[in-house]
Amino acid sequence: MRPLLSAFLSGLLFALGLGISGMTDPANVLGFLDIAGDWDFRLMFVMGGAIAVHAALRPFILERERPLFAAKFPSFPVSRVDSKLLVGAALFGVGWGLGGYCPGPVLTALSSGAPQVLVFVPAMFAGMFLAQLLQTRRSERAGTPLPDTMPSRPPESVGAAP
Repeated sequence: MRPLLSAFLSGLLFALGLGISGMTDPANVLGFLDIAGDWDFRLMFVMGGAIAVHAALRPFILERERPLFAAKFPSFPVSRVDSKLLVGAALFGVGWGLGGYCPGPVLTALSSGAPQVLVFVPAMFAGMFLAQLLQTRRSERAGTPLPDTMPSRPPESVGAAP
């Protein structure tokens, strides 16, 4: 129950921050992406705040043997830049640029009942499902299992002092 409560409270805090900062309005996000026009810098402060909190707390979190509400730390293996990453990033960017919605804010914007949100969210989930399906099929054809995403500890190099 504690992991679910933690996830709920984290999501609620995230949604409140997005709502208060105005980042659930696609016009604000599109204004940030319009660097050649009437650029709106406010999203930079929202991202900067998130990065600052993460950077300050990450070393303390990684000193722990395990997370508070999970058996293991998730694994985020360092990998190379490959075509899969570039194509996925490009598709995400095009979807974000055309729709003006990022996955977190669009879920928050569902409460508005706006027709474009009610179309965008199912399309986003369909895209996620399709990408997972394609990755699973590719992995099965190659005979390689999908990578383990939950090792017992993060790699020693992560967060370690140089």
